[in-house]
Amino acid sequence: MEAAPTNPTAPVATPAAPVPGPSPHPDREAAITQQLKKVYDPEIPMNIVDLGLIYSYEWKGDDVTLHMTLTAPGCPVAGILAEEIKGAIEKVPGVHAATVDFVWEPPWTPDRMSEFAKRQFGYL
Repeated sequence: MEAAPTNPTAPVATPAAPVPGPSPHPDREAAITQQLKKVYDPEIPMNIVDLGLIYSYEWKGDDVTLHMTLTAPGCPVAGILAEEIKGAIEKVPGVHAATVDFVWEPPWTPDRMSEFAKRQFGYL
């Protein structure tokens, strides 16, 4: 069986998100969350925050790495989505640069969705 071709522009995924500690920038993270609510999964009519795709933030000075997942590891638009997310985060005042790190542990399930999203999709 032949291996599937890889997408060289797709972001490289690490196995697990770091365990978040107290945030050094809670106001910036709240502003980032508001920006990310404007970013929709291209295959599901819901924003990535309410889908429960955001896992944690990691700060180094004014640079932030967003650890998040996708609803499926083989998402064909992961690279495009990562660029959209990076751009949204970098609009937040006080953020110098952003990196998007896709992680797969813990895996995404519909249980991670907000109550709003669960109602929209009939889980509640």
